[in-house]
Formats: sequence, C-alpha cells, structure tokens
Amino acid sequence: MTFLCHKDTIAEPGSLGIDQHGLFIVRQNGRCFAYRNRCPHLGVELNWTENQFLDRDDSLIQCATHGALFVVETGECVAGPCMGDCLEAVPIIEHNGELHLAEDQT
Repeated sequence: MTFLCHKDTIAEPGSLGIDQHGLFIVRQNGRCFAYRNRCPHLGVELNWTENQFLDRDDSLIQCATHGALFVVETGECVAGPCMGDCLEAVPIIEHNGELHLAEDQT
C-alpha cells in the first residue's frame, strides 16, 4: 500500500493536495474521497492555491479555472462547462488513521 497522509492532517471539512501522486483528498462528514487533480473540461489542475479544492461553503469541489462545481462523494460536475462529466476517482483505504492508495494508482 502506498501511504498518502494521516487522515487527521485534513481539516473536517477540508482538502489536501497530494502533489507527488497528482491527487487530492477531500474530507467531509467523516469520510475521505480522492480524485486526480485534473478538470475534465480543460485538463488543468483544479486548485489555484495549495490544498484549496472546495468552494466557499466547503460543500462542493470547485475548479479554480472556470468555477465548475463537483459533488464531493461522486465527483460529478453539477455546474459549469463540464456538466455531467466526472472527476477521476482514486480508490483509497483508511488503516489505523492513515490513508493509502487501495492499489498502485501512481
């Protein structure tokens, strides 16, 4: 298993970029979700500042380039130019408070 981070290093709710793997993790309602840091519309990274992947309300993932909004639990775009497309989910597992790639996703 590839170690990503300790779950407690991510605010609740909050997000964390895992740059060495091109991923980010969102923690919301006690659960963690990982996605490739790539917008399905333009292929650019979603964040414009370090570890900032959520909208102002910390309820949706937001692309900093064009404002597209994505559901945290599914990665589905619900607003913006890529409506109906999805972020690429990356399977992770939690073990003893640590988050790991479920299988080799690098």
